Amino acid sequence: MTFLKDSYSMVVVLALALGGVAGAAPRRVVVASGDCKNAELSGHAKALYDNLATRPGENVLGAADFAERLFPPPSGSFEDIKRQLEAAQGQFYEARHAKAAQAIDEVLRQVTRLPPGEARWKLYVDTQLLLAMNQRALGKVKESDDAFRNVLRLEPAYTLDPDYYTASTRQAFDKLRGDLARGKKVKLSVKSNLSPSEVFLDGRSVGQTPLVLAVPAGTYDLSVKKGEALSFPRQLPVQGAETPVLVDLAYEGSISASPFPCLASDGEGESELSHAVRLGGTLGVEEVIVVKLEGTSSGPKWLAATVLNVEGGQKLREGGVKTQGLDAPSESLSALVDFVTTGKDQPSLVVASPNHQPPWDEPSVAVLTPEVTAESGAVRPLRVVSYVTLGAGVAALVGAGIVRLSVQPEWEELTDPKNGHLAGGKIQASDTRGVELLRNVARKQNTMMGLLVGSGAALATGTVLYFLSPNEAPPVSVGVTAGPDGAGATLSGTF
Repeated sequence: MTFLKDSYSMVVVLALALGGVAGAAPRRVVVASGDCKNAELSGHAKALYDNLATRPGENVLGAADFAERLFPPPSGSFEDIKRQLEAAQGQFYEARHAKAAQAIDEVLRQVTRLPPGEARWKLYVDTQLLLAMNQRALGKVKESDDAFRNVLRLEPAYTLDPDYYTASTRQAFDKLRGDLARGKKVKLSVKSNLSPSEVFLDGRSVGQTPLVLAVPAGTYDLSVKKGEALSFPRQLPVQGAETPVLVDLAYEGSISASPFPCLASDGEGESELSHAVRLGGTLGVEEVIVVKLEGTSSGPKWLAATVLNVEGGQKLREGGVKTQGLDAPSESLSALVDFVTTGKDQPSLVVASPNHQPPWDEPSVAVLTPEVTAESGAVRPLRVVSYVTLGAGVAALVGAGIVRLSVQPEWEELTDPKNGHLAGGKIQASDTRGVELLRNVARKQNTMMGLLVGSGAALATGTVLYFLSPNEAPPVSVGVTAGPDGAGATLSGTF
């Protein structure tokens, strides 16, 4: 009976626990998608996150936690960390070795969070050398040698300054150099799907992908970079005969943590959603809310949110609201957040479905006002047609001027009394040269008139189209010059 009673109690407790888990809100992360440098996009994504995070029972990954998991930031600037190292160095010289050890450990932790590069490597070397000296002072020779090896394994030619290091320390350092040179190496091969990419070990640049190096076994901080795309920093155990590494920089480099978690979009919807689902798996969340801002630089835009289930990799729902300026109307934002969390539809909300293409995905959204903008790159077709037509008109006008110049010598030869082609205003049938000149002049005059008529029509049409299209830029100006020595035309303005 006691066993049955205990089993019943266990079942009740387990049921209550499972009921609590089933009723809990799924762990979510909000991430912007698009131009990650666009402050307007970041602002709208943060506003949606703030609205969602303040709701009771919601469990949303914050921006600080996002950065800490993917791109752990240092606690201060490079100069701040350098001053911390100088303070630890002062404690070492004052023989406060225990205090110095704590300070050095913290400096090392912060150094590994700095962006890779020569400055970080130099600071890393200085910190490892101070660590080695402090460990020797504490009688920990093995730990001291390990710190020296961390320098020599990537810079075997490094030498200690005799002004700062004793002869015995330099001798031990040189012995470690020889041991590493003779020791067994591991073949480290690094590849990236964005090659060539620069490879950094412990912050030091060691080459470009595809890269094969022979390095001593151990754990290294690995980063890969191409342009502004930077991989997640990772600690890489290098061991055995070979350690191959493949870095998906197309995915990792598309993610940024500042000013708000963002996934750079290349315009490929499937790639964007695939990266978002993968990001959710990296972060260990259940749902990813992808926030987009679609539209032109002027006029209303669409703030859209797509909810993705990480485990199944499928889109759960997608909705959007219209917004004007830097802020979305609070009631529209609340409606969008309600839809994101519960699927509840509201009148101010447009819901995407398999049978209904949302307006933020329709090409017409990007061409409501045909103009090129720096932020979105959207093009106003009507304005472009006007530019093309005006350009064609100017080209025809220039062509007419060229024809006019080419006919001038033949006309002068035909009408020159010395040549006698026009005797009594007529050309004799036997005058072969005169007949040829007359035909050439007549043909070119017809061509010139055609070009002039076409130019006039094109310029008139282009001007009408130009003024019919909305304009925020300075107007286009057309200048035409003509004279006895030639003709010319200019088209200027903002395109």
